[in-house]
Amino acid sequence: QVQLVESGGGLVQPGGSLRLSCAASGSIYRIHTMGWYRQAPGKERELVADITSGGNTNYVDSVKGRFTISRDNVKNTVYLQMNSLKPEDTAVYYCKVVQTSDFAITYWGKGTLVTVSS
Repeated sequence: QVQLVESGGGLVQPGGSLRLSCAASGSIYRIHTMGWYRQAPGKERELVADITSGGNTNYVDSVKGRFTISRDNVKNTVYLQMNSLKPEDTAVYYCKVVQTSDFAITYWGKGTLVTVSS
């Protein structure tokens, strides 16, 4: 079982910055993809950004140029640097990790709340 511990959420002002961290621990064989999803009240959970073990990244259009995802494979940690935050970025952000061996297993964090408000 893989445990994901998220940190870095909180209240920030519009235009501010925040960095989310997600550390994976436990029975890890190989982490293929790490990423961040978010869900605002009344909306579907959506992919924000993810990154493969090879370093390929993917972002939702609304955060391109503002958010940067990165990972530390030694620490099994994924980061999301969020700049120029907007009120519409307010959501619960969830870490997602896909572990692979002969098959893929997906793990989700409990979520960390990001509130962008003045």
